[in-house]
Amino acid sequence: MREFVSIAEIDDLLGEGWAPQEQKARAVLMANVWLENVGLPNDLEPMPQQWKQAGAEIAKEAANGKLYAAAETGVLSKSIDADGVSVSKTFSHSAKNYTAGESFALALLKPWLPKNGSVMMLKRT
Repeated sequence: MREFVSIAEIDDLLGEGWAPQEQKARAVLMANVWLENVGLPNDLEPMPQQWKQAGAEIAKEAANGKLYAAAETGVLSKSIDADGVSVSKTFSHSAKNYTAGESFALALLKPWLPKNGSVMMLKRT
């Protein structure tokens, strides 16, 4: 797996308080996997600073437990009716919820992502 960002780089970008020390290695691993799966080009050197910043944002989300969290799948419709007030939502199995950090990271990476608009990752199960 390619290393897009390291603990030291994230500490430089976000300050050392972005995560407790014991969570940093796993958060950085998750950020590197996330970046690997998004479909960035393999042959671009030097690596753009935006990729490093995106990795930092994703690592912070990972350290806060907001990345690769459990997700409910297979539900296409939910409805609640209580005393004449009803609420209904329908979800596609391909729907994705992005955290604020993921959305910011994707915005930073947009110039290098596939032009068809699809992100080749974040398939949550």
